[in-house]
Amino acid sequence: MLLQGLSITKSYGTTPILRNIHIQVEEKEKVGLVGVNGAGKSTLLRILAGIDSADNGDIIVPKQSKIGYLAQHSGLDSALSIWDELMTVYAPQVQIEERMRQLEQRMSDQDEEQDTASMEALLKQYDELAHQFRMQGGYEMEANVRGILNGMGFGDMPFDTSVHALSGGQKTRLALAKILLQAPDLLMLDEPTNYLDIATLTWLEAYLKQYSGAILIVSHDRFFLDAVVGTIYEIERTMAKRYTGNYSKFIEVKAKNLEVEQKHYEKQQQEIQKMEDFVRRNLARASTTKRAQSRRKTLDKMERLDRPSGELKRASFSFRQARASGNDVLLVDQLSAGYPEQQPLFHNASFHLHRGETVALIGPNGIGKSSLLKTLMGQLQAQAGTIRWGAKTDVAYYDQEHTTLNPNHTVLEEVWNAFPHEDEQAIRTVLGNFLFSGDDVEKLVGSLSGGERARVALSKLMLLEANVLILDEPTNHLDLYSKEILESALLDFEGTLLFISHDRYFLNKMAERVIELSVDGIQHFLGNYDDYVEKKAELTELADHATNTTASHVTQAGKQAASTPSSDNGAAAYEAEKQAKRDERNRQRKLEQCEQQIAELEEEHGALELRMAEPDVFQNYVKVQELEEKMTTIKNKLQELYEDWEALAE
Repeated sequence: MLLQGLSITKSYGTTPILRNIHIQVEEKEKVGLVGVNGAGKSTLLRILAGIDSADNGDIIVPKQSKIGYLAQHSGLDSALSIWDELMTVYAPQVQIEERMRQLEQRMSDQDEEQDTASMEALLKQYDELAHQFRMQGGYEMEANVRGILNGMGFGDMPFDTSVHALSGGQKTRLALAKILLQAPDLLMLDEPTNYLDIATLTWLEAYLKQYSGAILIVSHDRFFLDAVVGTIYEIERTMAKRYTGNYSKFIEVKAKNLEVEQKHYEKQQQEIQKMEDFVRRNLARASTTKRAQSRRKTLDKMERLDRPSGELKRASFSFRQARASGNDVLLVDQLSAGYPEQQPLFHNASFHLHRGETVALIGPNGIGKSSLLKTLMGQLQAQAGTIRWGAKTDVAYYDQEHTTLNPNHTVLEEVWNAFPHEDEQAIRTVLGNFLFSGDDVEKLVGSLSGGERARVALSKLMLLEANVLILDEPTNHLDLYSKEILESALLDFEGTLLFISHDRYFLNKMAERVIELSVDGIQHFLGNYDDYVEKKAELTELADHATNTTASHVTQAGKQAASTPSSDNGAAAYEAEKQAKRDERNRQRKLEQCEQQIAELEEEHGALELRMAEPDVFQNYVKVQELEEKMTTIKNKLQELYEDWEALAE
């Protein structure tokens, strides 16, 4: 056991955050900590790391265990270079190496005529230091630092770059790199995937999978959790529960547990109803009074199950378009863009958006993805090339930094000022759908968490009723459950969507086409993120194994297969494949809607069956007939849905 938390309890004022939390992490175990924003995940990590104190409870850590903790918004601030800062991890090894160099100098200065005893003493001392140096990994330290810097996305940066010169996101990545180098027995990481591009995310995933120590990690990245962890703790309503398996397994098990709990609750309610009815009918009869009293005592002693809470209250919204756009939504040709008085971040970017498409824009950090979107929105001026919007396009833009939000506004003012024609109740209703209710709407925007600011921005986006959505990292700051709601809303959106995301789960679920931005332009790939990865691997393999003469030909052919063809035949094949992807997406959407309707009707049918068993109903012929008619209608509708489901599932 590396760490154990027993009965951890924490409140802020009169508000309980954590209650009677039990958590443990064993050697080499990889644990994910999940829950909605505000559930107390970061608070629990800080308590376990000894940063904050609990109101009650105990934390047990073996004396020899080395624990490393990285907070969510940590960033290194140092006067050193990025190389020297990471080399501080190896300060003991560097000291040993310096002493070895000093001994080497002393031995080379020894006079051959001096006695050999002095030389032997120096050699013995040197051998001991060399052994220590080797055992402490001294010979690998520079390779380790170089590998970590490359893996964390600093490979193209001069290693003598000052830490002061880094951006906030880069300082956070460097802090993560440093704690990985320290290699503690237990790594506790709070949202380590923030500020990472896909390549760095993939590297970190592989690194943590083979990490020899244990990991306790807070993350809202489902793809990452599925790949790395084998245990999940969920904090829900101040309590924690442990699940074995990755995130997908946790979702599956939780749903099954909820179903079982619901059945147990319903069964107990039926038993209670029968006993209460027996007591009511027989208590006054002399012949059955004792049995009725016995049943009443049983009822009084019964430990009654709480109604399963099901899902927490979640955001609920949809994106509607006030009107449809034309078929050609956007044409970008030979675009170069960047910041004024600086070299362009990229050149010759060309792509075309059609009505109803869902397109993902990907590329490494710093390549200019956000700048491209800002250029499309007119916030940056194009340095070369053209941008042409199609007819009847109503464009809405989601900025990942939420720079358009006024920190001095209340939540209500921020949304109402943007839509003054709406009455207050309508605005409050919208905000309620985004989980701002009661006094929440009076909070200042500047005091909100990242997730809350994201929900305010999304509420404004929804009210615009645009037919084109341009989204820059829309899942940033959202918890796992809010991400699922956003996905559902965007899947039902009938307009055109262009988005940037580093969330590979989100990319897989949403993208019909992926466009990859590089310095030299854009390459197009049909399909979602998995399709993109597969095609990239094929192109790389072809390029690596082809001869110099055929490499260019094969690579170009591969690119043409993956991208929009220029020939008539190729264009037809491209459109056919794209239409097939769209049809499959529509099928999946209809299948999910069908399954949801079936579940709702089955639940409604079950509730009517329970109602039929109630004394005030089964003794009333008219009520029984009404309920039977409703149940027959539901059965008929269910039969239709079952047939629809079978057709869609084929």
